[in-house]
Amino acid sequence: MNLMHTFEQGDAILVSVFLSLILMSVLTWYFIVLRGWRAWRTLRLNRQSESLLWAADSWKQAEGELTATPAPVSALLRDGLAALRQYQQHSSSALGQACSLDDYLTRALRKRLLQEQQKLEGGMTLLATIGSTAPFIGLFGTVWGIYHALVNIGAQGQVSIATVSGPIGEALIATAAGLAAAIPAVLAYNTFTRLNRVINQEMDHFTHDLHAHLLTHGGNDGVR
Repeated sequence: MNLMHTFEQGDAILVSVFLSLILMSVLTWYFIVLRGWRAWRTLRLNRQSESLLWAADSWKQAEGELTATPAPVSALLRDGLAALRQYQQHSSSALGQACSLDDYLTRALRKRLLQEQQKLEGGMTLLATIGSTAPFIGLFGTVWGIYHALVNIGAQGQVSIATVSGPIGEALIATAAGLAAAIPAVLAYNTFTRLNRVINQEMDHFTHDLHAHLLTHGGNDGVR
């Protein structure tokens, strides 16, 4: 049983099936490594940034320390402070009359929170697609390969173990290749869904705390 024989002797459809499954497997492991690193980095940076924020003596100090930090928590802080300053500058204008500071901060923080949560979803659709379609693509390749093996056997007019085992065995590899691409994708999807839920919960809690502190301590520039 030689997989290269399938590429050499197989038709365009069977070769396309194997190439598609190889591409799916490569993409799956690429996103596993990339998203795993991003999730670990996001958790670490968020927790470090949150600790720096609550340890700061003023909003200005906290903002200065977190300016260069790419953590979602830092982006929430910057947008929250920007919304607070904008509202304070226009508190006597139509802006201040149209809505309260509470509503204005809520909208600004909610917008940034949704943007950061959407970033965490990148690649998840691809993993779900590979996990659900790869087994069927592999099964299609197996059925197609067996069909052509039987056609060749019929054309030769004789059946033996040697003529059956090789072509059918190579066709069955397509099913194994489909499972090899699908199983890591499904496991990765479930794992990253859980990690995203943890990160989103932490950011949601932080956003509520930040909103409350900006309302109560934002005017006197004191974090605590």
